[in-house]
Amino acid sequence: MTHDHDLVLRPTAAQTEAALDPPPGRTGTDLVVETLAALGATTVFGAPGRPAPGVLDALHRTGLRHVGLRTVCDAGFAADAYGRVTGEAAPLLVPSGPGALAALAALQEARAASAPVLAIGGQVTGAGPGHGGPGHPRDLSELRELPDRDGVFRGVVKSVHPVRTQSQIPSAIAEAWTSALTVPHGPVWVDVPRHVLLAETPVPVVTGGDTFPEELPPRPELTAVAADLLVRAERPAIVAGGGVVRADASGKLRQLAERIQAPVVTTSGGKGAFPWTHPLSLRSWSADRHTAELLEDADVLLVIGSGLGELSSGHRAFEPRGRIVQIQADLGKLESHRPALGIHADARLALQALLETVGERRDEAAPERVRAVLTEARARLAAQDLTLEQDVVAAVREALPTGAPSFWDPTVLTCWAWSALDAKAPGAMHSAQGAGVPGYGFPAALGAAAADPTRPVLAVSGDDGALHAVAELATARQYDLNVTWLVTGDGGHGTGPDHVALAESFGVPGVRTSPQTLAADLAKALAAPGPSVVVLPTALRMPAPAHPG
Repeated sequence: MTHDHDLVLRPTAAQTEAALDPPPGRTGTDLVVETLAALGATTVFGAPGRPAPGVLDALHRTGLRHVGLRTVCDAGFAADAYGRVTGEAAPLLVPSGPGALAALAALQEARAASAPVLAIGGQVTGAGPGHGGPGHPRDLSELRELPDRDGVFRGVVKSVHPVRTQSQIPSAIAEAWTSALTVPHGPVWVDVPRHVLLAETPVPVVTGGDTFPEELPPRPELTAVAADLLVRAERPAIVAGGGVVRADASGKLRQLAERIQAPVVTTSGGKGAFPWTHPLSLRSWSADRHTAELLEDADVLLVIGSGLGELSSGHRAFEPRGRIVQIQADLGKLESHRPALGIHADARLALQALLETVGERRDEAAPERVRAVLTEARARLAAQDLTLEQDVVAAVREALPTGAPSFWDPTVLTCWAWSALDAKAPGAMHSAQGAGVPGYGFPAALGAAAADPTRPVLAVSGDDGALHAVAELATARQYDLNVTWLVTGDGGHGTGPDHVALAESFGVPGVRTSPQTLAADLAKALAAPGPSVVVLPTALRMPAPAHPG
């Protein structure tokens, strides 16, 4: 084995000049920002507070854009969405001390959705009164001191990268960046003490930042067994989750489904992974009992990019009787709910391996089985007089341009959209289905709009959930972001504000709509530049439980 290689390690002339002649007055904050810029970051999210003293000044010096939201949790949601729609690591500046805890819910959501967020916090100094030594307990006398912040975050994020000296900053951030972008993607935590950030630094200007996230191919012996099971199956079926979307593997999924003639249902996180109107598409009715019966009856069930958790298994109501083959990039989710032939791999590489291995399987009856299930699902809803709810979903779909991303709070309309909305493109629909935190939709939509200002973004909230994020109307107006916020509900939680008047008080145009005018009003708002609010003061009902008992 040899370690000889042809990498060019000699600094360029520009790198040498920057290293030998650094600008005066640089501090640890400059090292943080220079490293982010060298790694390819262009946008940094933050909130009021003390995220890392001096970082904002350093951002201005390097030209990185800072998008400041009004709360730490909302800034985390915005970074989450930025990471989802770009596939890039989204830097998030977190306040010192207990203020950092406000980011935990957003980071938990990012972890569940495999969104690459790089959270950077400025901890209080490690030297000073109240810190004691061995055997001397902290007395928490320093303002904003929070003992063991790394330990608090370790249970939520993918990896933790503590920094104790300035020379550690570039390597720690590069290591965290690589971790965030290595499959499965996820949020990471970098903690830098305040005195390290504020002190002048002798460390040269950071100019090199290449990182190489590792790929995750499947083990060939597992691919061989999976391919054999699928080609010999009598009634195969496929469950496609968010991992297919994140891996940009929708095209390979379609090729495999057509080759083995297997019906495909997408989970709420996998919306858009398979064409809605394809003859083999069971759409997203994973919570419907008729869909569950088809999945239960499959003698081989291929689960790709899903942990088969609560939402992706009809609240765990279905009981597969056949063999399960599960492809999952997150090792902790592999066989976490059902015994399976577990394949730890990226969805795109695993599907490629199956396409290179599996033979063709013919099943002319498969499309008819799909049609029968969809007909039964429609009949079940028709018997419940739910025309209003289905019309509202159809109106949203009509107004939303194909490919425009949407971000949904936990609300009644979201539950309908999980099953009944045609996303029309992979990664076009996102929701808070990990932490399930109200107030996710609007700040997340702002993050997506910051990533791509050329296309409109839709946010959907209930009237109560909207109150969790209403301060971000100021952010939307400040940055003139192209986000339309649809607020639904009838004030069933009690007295609430007039959301149209509230939007207008921030300088954001608002309109009150009805189910009959929703499609036109929403389309008009989405077509107009800048932020807008559309309020639908209509009570929506949930369908009867799909799985009685």
